[in-house]
Amino acid sequence: MINNITKSLNAVSIVVALFICCNAVASSSMKQVITPSSSVPLQPIMIQGPMPIEAQYFASLLNNVTVEYSGNATFYLGTYNEYPVVVAQTGKGLENTAAATAVGITRYKPRVIINQGTSGGHDPALHVGDIVLGARSINATSFKTPKRNKGEGSQPLTWIPMDLMASQGSAGEGEGAADAEKLRFYAGDNELITLAMSLRNKHTRGKVVTGTIGSGNFWNNELDRIEWLHKNLGTSVEEMETSAAAQIAYAYGVPFVGIRILSNNITNRGEYDPSTAKDCQLFVKHVVEAYISSLKNALIERKVSVD
Repeated sequence: MINNITKSLNAVSIVVALFICCNAVASSSMKQVITPSSSVPLQPIMIQGPMPIEAQYFASLLNNVTVEYSGNATFYLGTYNEYPVVVAQTGKGLENTAAATAVGITRYKPRVIINQGTSGGHDPALHVGDIVLGARSINATSFKTPKRNKGEGSQPLTWIPMDLMASQGSAGEGEGAADAEKLRFYAGDNELITLAMSLRNKHTRGKVVTGTIGSGNFWNNELDRIEWLHKNLGTSVEEMETSAAAQIAYAYGVPFVGIRILSNNITNRGEYDPSTAKDCQLFVKHVVEAYISSLKNALIERKVSVD
């Protein structure tokens, strides 16, 4: 019984002591500062562009910019509309893009990745200034050639696809080779594509469509080859980066979309125009603004529902 009373008195003493302490702090004339609890940092949006003309306009829109480097890539870190954004100037080509994407994901933990820039047309219905949203992308250089003897030449229109992700063994010979004889596409994020399509009227230089982006370290000027790729791979445009970024984004589980403007299209005599690079970034700016707005609205709705 005495022990129980003692325990009760001790508990009361603790409560009283806490009450006195809190009141003393509240009424103290001493200077004080309250350090807030840490919050989870916002995941940035990453915008990729291979060349300076495809990245630096968007980088110029950022506030509070710092610049970091890794290999051949340059990363511009800042804010846009008070939201963190990373602009990655990746360098041209599949290898530079894959490396920059992996570094960007591990360093900055982006919420989404938008790979954008210029491209060459494969579809005669598309013209310089039109934009293709990558409903899917593909490495358009991953092929296996049929066996031909010396002196029989090369026939690239008979090459067959080679999916390097299909087999742990050889993609060209052996038991797993047959499994690799297929095209591999990387789908673009449906939410980002839907958002971009809803803003198509913001792009006044041309139309905005969904399509297939073909990537490879090539610049095709052979109309027969372009037609073959368009027919067999369904390519709308060709460039050198999107599928590599999409592959790495998929490996790390980051939502991704490619947005490419036609800077030329030799299938309908569309001459190369480098000014399209800025037009693409201007359209991506509208997409990013709308995406940031949707995130902020979602946060407000979540706070209201909690309150």
